[in-house]
Amino acid sequence: MDNQSRRKFMRNSLIAIAALPLGASLLSQRAFAQELTPLDPSAPQAQALHYVKVAAEASDNASYKEGSKCSGCMFFQEANNGCQLFPQSSVEPEGWCQSWVQKA
Repeated sequence: MDNQSRRKFMRNSLIAIAALPLGASLLSQRAFAQELTPLDPSAPQAQALHYVKVAAEASDNASYKEGSKCSGCMFFQEANNGCQLFPQSSVEPEGWCQSWVQKA
């Protein structure tokens, strides 16, 4: 009886150890997909990159191309509307900034 308990313990321990990486990856994905505060267009970095909430408002900017918006940019993160250029804030999917680069 004692051997059987030891076997169960060892088996359950190995299963738990094998499941640790899976559990850690699930937890980290939820942490990275946290809610971000919306980017304020009057923030210094947003102004430096000429960020606007609606891409059409940037039509007078020389860097603007018709159809370019945050949702089509390589820096945009769909999980939380985040942007790698503004790591603490979310951006509008219909927005635009001067650093826009088309997704591959």
